[in-house]
Amino acid sequence: MSLSPTLLTHLETRFQVVPTDIRPVRGGDIHQAFRLTGAGGRQWFVKTNTDAQASDMFRTEAQGLALLGASQCIRTPKIYGYGCTDDGHAYLLLEYVPPGYRNRLFWEQFGRGLANLHGNTSAVFGFAHDTFIGRLPQSNTRHDTWAAFYAEERLWPQMLLAREQGYFDSAAEQQLDRLCHNLAWRCPAEPPALTHGDLWSGNFLCDTDGLPVLIDPAAAFAHREMDLAMSRLFGGFDPAFYAAYSEAWPLENGFEQRVDIYQLYYLLVHVNLFGGGYADRVRGILEHFG
Repeated sequence: MSLSPTLLTHLETRFQVVPTDIRPVRGGDIHQAFRLTGAGGRQWFVKTNTDAQASDMFRTEAQGLALLGASQCIRTPKIYGYGCTDDGHAYLLLEYVPPGYRNRLFWEQFGRGLANLHGNTSAVFGFAHDTFIGRLPQSNTRHDTWAAFYAEERLWPQMLLAREQGYFDSAAEQQLDRLCHNLAWRCPAEPPALTHGDLWSGNFLCDTDGLPVLIDPAAAFAHREMDLAMSRLFGGFDPAFYAAYSEAWPLENGFEQRVDIYQLYYLLVHVNLFGGGYADRVRGILEHFG
């Protein structure tokens, strides 16, 4: 894996990035990523891709990072720029964040910071523009209610895509329809919260000061419990994270009984991204709630 010479020239011309060392950074499954080190030890992080939608993916990622960072609740990497070279190499150029150590204070600060982030609100659910979750488009058309937004902009687009690929049948659609009709009373009524939108363990860092840094958002004004449900989908975070969040902003009673409702969206996304291995978990949730 190597950085495109045309992209390297572009970064030098536009951003005065003149690296003396270029190292691949592994971890993602969509883009190529590199750490660039220049004279004096200055470092940058660049993601690049030649897919047709990559420019839009990087633009919306930068916009999401900027909004999350502007809240000053949790740090995000500095954004230097994004764009595309004439020969089709889309890119996002960010501050490189050297890794630090995750101790208990890290998790406590992360939990409080997320609660504060969720305190940023909007008049409606949705976002100013559509985004992506992984490589899948994510519609953010605005709605007055959480039930309408979650059903129409999250659950149904992913179910219909999965149905087209043959993962589910009409019975699953009927179960989802019944669940969606019950969302208004199953989920507590709360104001739209600024959410990261894809909050799993691969989408945050710990810097050298031991502070959390958010990356790779799928930002929107949604239900705050979406972030917490996603954080628990693959084993969960440290207990200190959840304790600090709950101390800062307690959840309504019954979260344990409704966490699957929020995880349903992310599981449908995983079905569409990675195949039918996640389909049984989707079916189990639909059978329970639908």
